[in-house]
Amino acid sequence: MSTQPFRLSDAALTALGAGRPTADTLGTLRRAERTRQLLFLRQALRGVSGDPGWYADDPMTGLWAALPERGTRGPCGPHVLTSRCAGLTLTVRLEDTDPVRSRLGLTPTPALSPAEVAHWRTCLDRAWTVLVHRHRPAAETMAAVLRVIVPVRPDPSAEGISATSTEAFGAVAMSSPAGPDALAAGLLHETQHSVLNATHLLFDLVEPGGPAGYSPWRDDPRPAFGVLHGAYAYLAVTRFRRSEPGRAAAFEFARWRSAVAGAAAGLLAGGELTPAGVRFTSALLAEVRSWCDEPVEPEIQRLADLANADHRARWRLRNLTVAPEDTARLVAAWHAGSGPPPIAGVLTTTSGRALANSPRLPLIRAMVDGRELGGGADAACVRGDHGAAVTAYQNNWDGLALVSPHPALRHRPEVVRAAALALPGVPVGSLADWLSYCT
Repeated sequence: MSTQPFRLSDAALTALGAGRPTADTLGTLRRAERTRQLLFLRQALRGVSGDPGWYADDPMTGLWAALPERGTRGPCGPHVLTSRCAGLTLTVRLEDTDPVRSRLGLTPTPALSPAEVAHWRTCLDRAWTVLVHRHRPAAETMAAVLRVIVPVRPDPSAEGISATSTEAFGAVAMSSPAGPDALAAGLLHETQHSVLNATHLLFDLVEPGGPAGYSPWRDDPRPAFGVLHGAYAYLAVTRFRRSEPGRAAAFEFARWRSAVAGAAAGLLAGGELTPAGVRFTSALLAEVRSWCDEPVEPEIQRLADLANADHRARWRLRNLTVAPEDTARLVAAWHAGSGPPPIAGVLTTTSGRALANSPRLPLIRAMVDGRELGGGADAACVRGDHGAAVTAYQNNWDGLALVSPHPALRHRPEVVRAAALALPGVPVGSLADWLSYCT
């Protein structure tokens, strides 16, 4: 095995950060991952039968080699899916038997029926046609990276779930796709995760340690590298939606371009990136910012902004609280008739992904599609009737954060909530107005 180090030029790293890697760059990442697999196999050689080179090329080997106690791997699943379009071929294994597939982090399905395999094959063929004809550079990246799809059980609370692992470059765990469009977007998203994991094998992009913080695509606090992962994955989704037709695609484009730009800017301002991470993330931000001035129908943009604000408000109310001593300071200042003291929210100990959906997001999507919303506070909020929504929400904190005229409720709802709970009987609007002087 060669001991020559793997290198990428500044230009290659910049193009990689922008989500536009060359074939040479992808080849370097694949060779680096293969070398890592061979090193794992050297340690576990007694458990390997046959040609070690074959195992080194298989994404599932990393999951097996990382096990504390390894058995001999069984034969691979029989389902090989090959999609061809306009001279570009994608070949993946639909893996429904390998016992290590559960280590991708999601619950795998049992062995697939012929009808289920046929559904995957049809969706992949159709998704591949869309990608090759309308997003060929992304399709070329996918063809170079993706090797295995592991079908997993769906999550009833989510529209679709998927995952990758740092130990399995080119493998994706994914629930059965609703259709080719969802499959195309999901595979683009997860391919980006694999590319970033391989990049991180060669470069430290984030300094170790550091606090967890807001991520626009997760309900739990995430470390800087987790935020970077999300931004990089959604960069590909945003690029995909940018050129897809229809109001729904325009909504997703408007929503995620703002979220990706905000996350990347926050990473660059946070001081937790290495020099390589700054170069990579700066390229990512420059790419998405070039799309931020592209025109989108005003109503679509309003709904996209509402979806992002909704997620941020729910995240703050779930993950941030006010320390008891700070709450006592707020109460004392209110009773004294003085201005509010500066208060810093602190992270709670809540754990888990908590993939809870907002009650407003289905209404937002319905309005994007031109469907009727019905009545209620959430419908009024989505329609933009803030006066009616404020009255109806009362102590619904995440709803009030979206429609209140008070900056404190819009930007720091967890502080207003803490004050209101400590001062029962005081109108929420009065507290929010008072607290807005320190927000």
